[in-house]
Amino acid sequence: MNESPLNSAVRHFESAEANLLKLEKLWAEIEQAIPSGIAFMGDNVEYENNCRSFDTILSSIPKIDGWKPEICLMDLDEIAQSRLDAQELGEIQCIVGVDRQISEPGRLLRDYRHRFNQKRKELIRDSLVELIDYVDEDLRELPKEPETEPEHYKSGGSPQFDKLKEHVAQIDTLLGSSVPRPPRWSDLHRHLHFGTSGDLRDIVNHDWPRVKAALRKSLYGEKEPVPVGVEDLSSLVKSKPRGPVTTKLEWERLGDDDFERLIFALISYEKGYENPEWLMRTNAPDRGRDLSVYRIHVDPLAGTLRQRVIIQCKHWLSKSVGPSEVATLRGQMKLWEPPRIDVHIIATSGRFTSDAVAIIEKQNQSDSALKIEMWPESHIEQLLASRPGIIAEFSLR
Repeated sequence: MNESPLNSAVRHFESAEANLLKLEKLWAEIEQAIPSGIAFMGDNVEYENNCRSFDTILSSIPKIDGWKPEICLMDLDEIAQSRLDAQELGEIQCIVGVDRQISEPGRLLRDYRHRFNQKRKELIRDSLVELIDYVDEDLRELPKEPETEPEHYKSGGSPQFDKLKEHVAQIDTLLGSSVPRPPRWSDLHRHLHFGTSGDLRDIVNHDWPRVKAALRKSLYGEKEPVPVGVEDLSSLVKSKPRGPVTTKLEWERLGDDDFERLIFALISYEKGYENPEWLMRTNAPDRGRDLSVYRIHVDPLAGTLRQRVIIQCKHWLSKSVGPSEVATLRGQMKLWEPPRIDVHIIATSGRFTSDAVAIIEKQNQSDSALKIEMWPESHIEQLLASRPGIIAEFSLR
């Protein structure tokens, strides 16, 4: 069986991490052996051997973006002499500088570890998003309520449940040590292990929603920088720039998947929206994905109202949404019931024809519980105007 490129890449990262772990462990032993004061030790065979091993392993770790730590370990007598020299000078800066020089290998290893974790997240991001979609689909396909006795989904007894376990196992492998395991991760594994219908309900209602939300949050770059292109913002202010401001966003920079991710980002960080997820239509002609989210209304008198919202994304630059598209999209809503859909949003980077608007308004004035919302280009641009961080993240201006 041929190895996939992703599996090969993961193996290389695992080998690099194995050496990184060895370096971190060796440094802990080396640091532990360094006296706290001025002490000339003479020969220390164990310390010297640890330093030699450290140098050998350091030479084998790969570069990240062309960088790797350059570390020169000090022998014990050299450390003592440096401390003595600094002490005789009596300047606090010299004393602090020696201590920083001694601890510099630890700082450089932490720097490499941080870069390593960021690169590994970059490696697995797209595949992890895809696996999250698959788990959502697996859970929708499994029956939640047995007709008689509690159903068991033991290995080999339910191909669908086995597929769910395999997808979760692949997520576990991709995460490695670079992404912390989300809350309820151990609960998810325990319920997958026992595999009763009650365990499946816990997975659907409790474990997976929290795991999925934490996974998405960890991978979508909240702590990763967006390129700015200027070193000092005050220089922009001092130049007193004038002129018109572009309100038109450059939608042509986005692909279909990028447009879906933008809408997902919009609903993911907005108060009043909960449990956003992708809904993958594996049998759809365009292989498109719809988005599902719960809209929360809190009324001080009536209590909390939760509405299930399905968002269909159409990244159309030269085509408007017409009556036939509205009818088709409405028909596709049946793919995602039950539970009942309360709001159907059609989000497009284009526009709606007047006939499509008339049909949607007629639908919303009828007795039907389903309401349709139109998010044309102008509406999305208005939403993004107060969320410039998303504009920058997707390079729309």
